[in-house]
Amino acid sequence: MSELFSQSYRNLVTDHFEGEWEPDDGLSEQEYADALAESDVSVLPAALEQFYRSVGAVEDIMEAYYFVWDPDELEIQDGYVCFMEDEDDRYTWGFPVESLSVPDPLVFRRFNAKDSWAETGATISEYLLDYFEWVFTEVEPAVEEDL
Repeated sequence: MSELFSQSYRNLVTDHFEGEWEPDDGLSEQEYADALAESDVSVLPAALEQFYRSVGAVEDIMEAYYFVWDPDELEIQDGYVCFMEDEDDRYTWGFPVESLSVPDPLVFRRFNAKDSWAETGATISEYLLDYFEWVFTEVEPAVEEDL
């Protein structure tokens, strides 16, 4: 598999944490396969697989403000593969099941109270990288300021 997205995800570690990226920051091939086998899906788009394989073991990334679900927690709801939720369980992010074979599909967000999905206008890689940039450059500093 091409590693088109991996370096961008690995840069999250070097850009926002002390130290260099290490292979243990991501899930091994076996850890990833075992976890995915426990989920509702058997394969993921390259952009999400490479995210897990690159930084899926970094708790400070997986639980940075919102929660990126571990591969074994992925589930299908309303025809979408859900992979992320906010801290108040108001929103869930996912992508259409029919996009599983697309390397970097569009992300949709569900407003849980209304059970309605809306396109974010970003692909998985774009959404995740923009999200973490927002968390680490805007949210985290604001929270630290309030302490």
